[in-house]
Order: sequence, then structure tokens, then C-alpha cells
Amino acid sequence: MRSGAVAAITAGAVGAVGAAGAVALAPVALGAAGFTSAGIAAGSYAAGMMSSAAIANGGGVAAGSLVAILQSAGAAGLSATTSAVVASVGGVAGAAVTWLTRIMRKK
Repeated sequence: MRSGAVAAITAGAVGAVGAAGAVALAPVALGAAGFTSAGIAAGSYAAGMMSSAAIANGGGVAAGSLVAILQSAGAAGLSATTSAVVASVGGVAGAAVTWLTRIMRKK
């Protein structure tokens, strides 16, 4: 097999792992940031985001804002659409890491 084909297969495999990893870790990352199923955790990064959003909005968090979307995902989990977006981003990131690693090895 030519090295270009091997590189493409490797990038695809790493991209698939990146996609699966991103979907699996998204709920963990949301929880760690403070977006939990019970609401926004006091003193967390999410609480700071909520406070800033409320101050900027005159006392409330706007529906559809980043804070509202992240809290919804933290409380109810990721929808199918959101999972697809997260998987796409994770897949691209995984493939990009493979590509960059290959470039660095040539130097």
C-alpha cells in the first residue's frame, strides 16, 4: 500500500476515534464546568458565565444564549443533532492531529 493511502486510512481511523471520544466526553466536560442535571453548580465556571450573561442582559439569561444551550445539554444530555456536531468537530480534530503529526515527523 502506498504511504498516501496508509496516511489517509490512519487519519480516518484517528478521526473516528476523535469523533467517538468527543461525544463520550462532552457530558463529562459539561459537568466539570458546572452544567449539571440539577442546574448550574454554585461557584463553578458555569455560574460565572451565568452571572456575566445575566448582568449583560439586565438581570436574566436570554433563551438561546450559550449559557442556556449548555445548561440544557448538561441537564438533559446531548440531542442527536448536537451529538452529530460534536462528533464532527471531534473527528476533524482527530484527523488534524494526525496530519500535523505527519508533517512534524518529516522535518
